[in-house]
Amino acid sequence: MEIIRAEHSGFCFGVKRAIDAAFEEAEKASGEKRLFTCGQIIHNHAVTDYLESKGVAIIDSLDQASYGDTVIVRSHGEPEEFYKMADQKGIRLVDTTCVFVAKIHKLVNEASKEGRPVIIVGSRNHQEVVATNGWCGYNAVIIENPDEAIESIRRIKRLTEETGMAPLVVCQTTIRAELLDSILQILEKNDVEYIIKNTICNATKDRQDSCAELASRVDAMIVVGGKNSSNTKKLYEIASRYCKSSYFVQNADELELHCIKKYNKIGIIAGASTPEWIIEEVISRMTINEENISMMDFMDHIDESLRLPKPGEIIEGTVVQVRDNEVIVNMGRKKDGILRADEVVLEEGQTLSDLYKVDDSIQAKVIKSDDGEGGILLSKKRLLAEENYDELVEAMENKTSINVTILRAVNGGVIAGYKEVTGFIPMSQLSDRFVEKADDYIGQSMDVKVLRVDARKNKAVFSRKAALSEEKKRAAEEIWSNLNVGDVVEGKVMRFTNYGAFVDIGGLDGLLHISEISWGKLVHPEEVLKVGDIINVKILALNKEQGKISLGYKFNKPEPWSLVGTKYNVGDVIQGKVVQLQGYGAFVEIEAGLDGLVHISEIANKRVETVSDELSVGQVVDVKIVEVDPELKRISLSIKAALPKEEAVEEAADEE
Repeated sequence: MEIIRAEHSGFCFGVKRAIDAAFEEAEKASGEKRLFTCGQIIHNHAVTDYLESKGVAIIDSLDQASYGDTVIVRSHGEPEEFYKMADQKGIRLVDTTCVFVAKIHKLVNEASKEGRPVIIVGSRNHQEVVATNGWCGYNAVIIENPDEAIESIRRIKRLTEETGMAPLVVCQTTIRAELLDSILQILEKNDVEYIIKNTICNATKDRQDSCAELASRVDAMIVVGGKNSSNTKKLYEIASRYCKSSYFVQNADELELHCIKKYNKIGIIAGASTPEWIIEEVISRMTINEENISMMDFMDHIDESLRLPKPGEIIEGTVVQVRDNEVIVNMGRKKDGILRADEVVLEEGQTLSDLYKVDDSIQAKVIKSDDGEGGILLSKKRLLAEENYDELVEAMENKTSINVTILRAVNGGVIAGYKEVTGFIPMSQLSDRFVEKADDYIGQSMDVKVLRVDARKNKAVFSRKAALSEEKKRAAEEIWSNLNVGDVVEGKVMRFTNYGAFVDIGGLDGLLHISEISWGKLVHPEEVLKVGDIINVKILALNKEQGKISLGYKFNKPEPWSLVGTKYNVGDVIQGKVVQLQGYGAFVEIEAGLDGLVHISEIANKRVETVSDELSVGQVVDVKIVEVDPELKRISLSIKAALPKEEAVEEAADEE
């Protein structure tokens, strides 16, 4: 039997981010503070049950939470009113909404504010769609299938006529691309104009494409995931379309081996909310070895029973007796094996009888061939340690991550435990930032890369820094694939330089050059922005190879010269600020980025010898627009023409 796993399966970036946040909050939570998720954080009971065991309870609404409680917002997101209610009740929110779902919320919210109708393609009862609808006042037209699209044509046309605007079309991130295409074709066939924002997540599309490709070349297909998971259901639909023998299971217990064993080539794929351990368990359950013992095999077995195993050898046997401090194992040899309690991994309060029963199969490593009393000493701990070292070697060769727990600080770093073995993490590899005190990490679990392994010397070296680098690279790749030049995105101002500001746009930093912050001249970005500001920026340029993103901010305000002829006209008397003095006159700023010249002859109703005698930089003055040259982008201003008549006469008289 050949088992082939789909290239894209298991946790996606958004789900992993939500789960990591939930575990982190569970670790930080004290007994006095309550921690909740509003609904299942992901559609997988194994995960939510585990979180519940860690103190993360599930509530149906914020009405069940109180002041001071913490509520984790699931990756599917919540409606706008949810956040307002939390703020009113003093509930702390940990928002793990997927960045791609949050983008949809922003799109529909902006459309709603400008009065544009919204169409959401997706399942109306799915949390993601419910949340998205809540960001446009629950006024969206929701279309689940082509039949509903046909039924909605009249309503959509009426909304278009009432608003005078083409509707915005968005979709649930996990729907099939074919469904969206079929609904758009119906809209077009009925002469419905629309603005489309294809919000299907690339990770979802990759997963679905991978499913279709694998299902088309195997004898049977296994789809693993929660029965209430929308994206997993869609994978099963796709698998069934390409492979008639397709099975949908939540875990290994639901796998019908008598049905599976007849196939030679089996494909397996898992939904975005399916943990890795469930996938591995299903694969393991399908690996069935059939026995076919010949006479020669039987004779070999007799010879084997007469030979005593050597230290270091791994044996299999059956439990024949469980005592308080040891387990007796029949290995089919002339001596029994003895597995003592100190050679078994026991949880706190656990006994040997909790772990082993008579007739249980057991595997262990031989410590001594003869303990002096006719027994063969065995160790489960050393077997596990050997297996664990093999896992470390495999992880190092395949460059995969493993999860370790920081046990204690030592000189130059920390000791981390992986199952039954330990490894060293140098201080420089403990984080991708400077670490001052290693003690702060004790007790934490973290993913690391394996740098070196020497099982003979019981040594291993790990790196958290390398794992973080890979995680960031993977997350960045997913974010890069969803960015386009011209997109307006929300970002957070992170830090300043003399030439601009760096803005985080959801995991990637982009440069907002000082020339793109304001239409006027700035000495430093701090004149307009503050670190921590949440702002809308436009993507001006993308260079994935160099990892550079150029952003713009001044687009939020109109280009100053576009105001000339509308806001500013010849003859208008306005206020401005003197920004520069020259021998021939003064430049007065009337709008950021819009300056005009007051010639020396137009400063006062008298002869002015030196401009600085009459004006100073920063002075606010009234000026009259006397001439505008759009081609040269020049504005001529006059201070004396803006003077009240009485003041102008007095000034002229003084001059005489």
